[in-house]
Amino acid sequence: MFTNKRTIRIEWGDCDPAGIVYFPRFFEFFNDATTALFEAVGLPKREMLSKYNIAGFAAVDVRGRFLKPLTFGDDCEIESSIRKWGRTSFDVEHRLTKHGELAVEGFETRVWVGRDPDNPHGLKAQVIPKDLIERFEKQ
Repeated sequence: MFTNKRTIRIEWGDCDPAGIVYFPRFFEFFNDATTALFEAVGLPKREMLSKYNIAGFAAVDVRGRFLKPLTFGDDCEIESSIRKWGRTSFDVEHRLTKHGELAVEGFETRVWVGRDPDNPHGLKAQVIPKDLIERFEKQ
């Protein structure tokens, strides 16, 4: 299973008045890390949207487990991997660590979506292309 690793610095604007990361910011970190995961296998988001003629990969279930606080100035590592491929969806796991200790776990279920041909304002799940999955399996 391919895992992408990135370093994140916790900035002042990420924190709440208590001085710890305001929990919704973690969901932004997860979203950015999912995009970086695809970039790491050679699919920058703009190119991927065009190549596969999709609207994106919509989040349908997102959750987090917060084990240790992160504060302004902390450098942490986020490791992201796709744990499971479905026909039209995939599950992503994120692990944020500080000095090697697990601080936050994140879990996302994403659906591969395109424009709904029957509703110009709607989205519709599409089958995830086999060649895309193979990119991750080859890493």
